[in-house]
Amino acid sequence: MKIAVLALQGAFIEHRRMLERIGVETFEVRNPRDWSHPKDGLILPGGESTVQARLLHELDLFEPLRREAADGLPVFGTCAGLILLSTMHLGVMNIEVARNAYGRQSGSFRTTGPMEQVGDMVPMTFIRAPYIMRPTTPDVQVLARVDGRIVAARQHHLLVTAFHPELDDDLRIHRLFLDIVRRYSKQCPAQQQAMSGTTASNVRHDSKQCPARHVV
Repeated sequence: MKIAVLALQGAFIEHRRMLERIGVETFEVRNPRDWSHPKDGLILPGGESTVQARLLHELDLFEPLRREAADGLPVFGTCAGLILLSTMHLGVMNIEVARNAYGRQSGSFRTTGPMEQVGDMVPMTFIRAPYIMRPTTPDVQVLARVDGRIVAARQHHLLVTAFHPELDDDLRIHRLFLDIVRRYSKQCPAQQQAMSGTTASNVRHDSKQCPARHVV
């Protein structure tokens, strides 16, 4: 298994360290040449979503990334990565988000709570975090809430958190993402939808669009 980590800005090194602890190979994506390397999944790290979106456009990465995520590449977005995947930017995950919902960096906080598909007492570090205002399709699963706000969700092969699991020692959320990679990387969107019984509005159905991937 090989996971790409977008490395234009933000906490990409911390994500690589988490996966290295699990024994998973990673590489950084900074340009189209990097993007062309074989990969089984992608992590979009926290940081500044506006800056990352601008750099994706300037470096001609926006459309290739959007296309592969729509075609079934498993993607895990944290904080800014959540915003990038939402209807605000890439539009591959059917969620509407509020940016900087928890105020300035000085107002950031850490808590613990349950997260479906992960377990109890999950550490959650929020830094100028967004939250999900609402899913726009029923196939988006809400995985966690804090103070009534949605802070983690999943839509088939796409996983997002408003907080930063890479800044804590708990590996469970990264392990969940790797489970998603193992389940979905060998499948095309039509197969994914057959397993879930639902259809994501932003995922294409042409099996020819599915990139060849190999997961060990």
